Amino acid sequence: MSLTSQEDPVVKIHSGLIKGRNRREVQTFFDIPYAAPPVEELRFAPPQPPIPWEGVLDAQRPGKAAPQLPGEGLTNRIPVPWDEDCLKLNVTTPNADDKNRPVYVWIHGGGYLSGQGAIPWYDGTSFAFNHDIVTVSINYRLGALGFCNLASSFPGETTFTSSGLHGTMDQIAALEWVQKNISMFGGDPEKVTIGGESAGAFSVCNLLASPVTEGLFHQAIAQSGAAHHIHSPEDSSAIAKKFLTELDSPTADELRSIPASKILEAQHRVIDNDGNRDFGVDAFYPSWGSEVLPRPPAELINESAGSHIPLLIGTNEDEMSLWGITSFDDKNTERYIQRITKDSENFKSVYRKRLGDVKAGWLGCAISSDWVFRIPAVRVAESRDLFDSETFMYKFSWDSTAFDGQLGAAHALEIPFTFNMLDRPGVTLFIGTGPRPDALAQTMHDAWASFIKTGDPSTSTLGEWPIYNSETRTVMNFDEECSLLFDPETEERTLWHQLR
Repeated sequence: MSLTSQEDPVVKIHSGLIKGRNRREVQTFFDIPYAAPPVEELRFAPPQPPIPWEGVLDAQRPGKAAPQLPGEGLTNRIPVPWDEDCLKLNVTTPNADDKNRPVYVWIHGGGYLSGQGAIPWYDGTSFAFNHDIVTVSINYRLGALGFCNLASSFPGETTFTSSGLHGTMDQIAALEWVQKNISMFGGDPEKVTIGGESAGAFSVCNLLASPVTEGLFHQAIAQSGAAHHIHSPEDSSAIAKKFLTELDSPTADELRSIPASKILEAQHRVIDNDGNRDFGVDAFYPSWGSEVLPRPPAELINESAGSHIPLLIGTNEDEMSLWGITSFDDKNTERYIQRITKDSENFKSVYRKRLGDVKAGWLGCAISSDWVFRIPAVRVAESRDLFDSETFMYKFSWDSTAFDGQLGAAHALEIPFTFNMLDRPGVTLFIGTGPRPDALAQTMHDAWASFIKTGDPSTSTLGEWPIYNSETRTVMNFDEECSLLFDPETEERTLWHQLR
């Protein structure tokens, strides 16, 4: 519970005392260690318990991100301060008291290479102030430091055995921290919803599939991500060998002491030169094959893993526009589609029935958005339907006016809507000019809050949101006007049966 004045709330957790601050009529605590610093002997090792401290830890300001270089997407191009001592999390709460409020744990995206939990778009203030929900956002190890499968390259190093999933194990360690400590912030450890977008949603599905996460969370939200995006042990081991070659084949001890900046440079050289990578699964994504994920998560979900946990899952209409695909000419679009399917002409013909005479880049965007995001989400929903699971599916169709309309309903565009953070830095650049869509943001935010509280996203504004099943395939469409869709894009969906 809070021990001092309203201006400087101090909370006692298992590791020691921390001091947060009052901000916008809620309480925030930043940069709280949930595991030991993953440095020196703990680099490329599983996360270890946090180290207790003396005195009061200052938790009033955001900390640094996990080690990363700027990415290629619109939302991660700017360099950010980082530190290898990165296993920290942030808490926003209505009040650090003894109430048992629902808890929302957010896992950031960024292709497992970039991002952090403390960016303004993930601010839990509206959840706290308007819905009495406690929000937790986390950092976890990224890139090679979090997901390089070194096991076969160093068979004598026991700490490397699970190195292809250490970033995922960081997420599990954060959820264990929540179970032990969130009641000190007014949260209920028995009412935890995990959520994430892009790589964060891939992570949600990995955690949903994992046999070691039982009891750590009770509901899940996957925004633009599902269970297909993971490496086999063989592929991830081959990537690790390329990575070690880029570092001049270091010993295990040398690998633990190489500057993190050199590791980042080496991992990006591997990514840049990986011409044979599976489309949509870059180097240094997680790899299955250890206790945390003994088999591919899609297989585990298809065999009932996580079927008892309510899931809210969906995608944006124009996901891949974020990477500039809508500007492709005919030649580049054709080459791009042929990377996905040998049946290019048939795919283009079917998609043009809906899209009409659009430019080639928009055709490529629609097909690739389905390949990378929508169809994997449908597969998760179909698998869960076998076990009568509570799955709610959405589609985000609201079009941004930014960049002369080249984004449409792009990847990541829905995030500030779900957090009700349209007034935060960078959002206007993304959504464009014109009347701010506050009504849609409020509608989505209320639905997310309803799901976090009850496991059902239905609201008085939306009405009843039916569970997804393979007969009706009901999807909630978020746009200027929200409505239920029944088996949307049926012919396009059926194209993928033998391919995805």
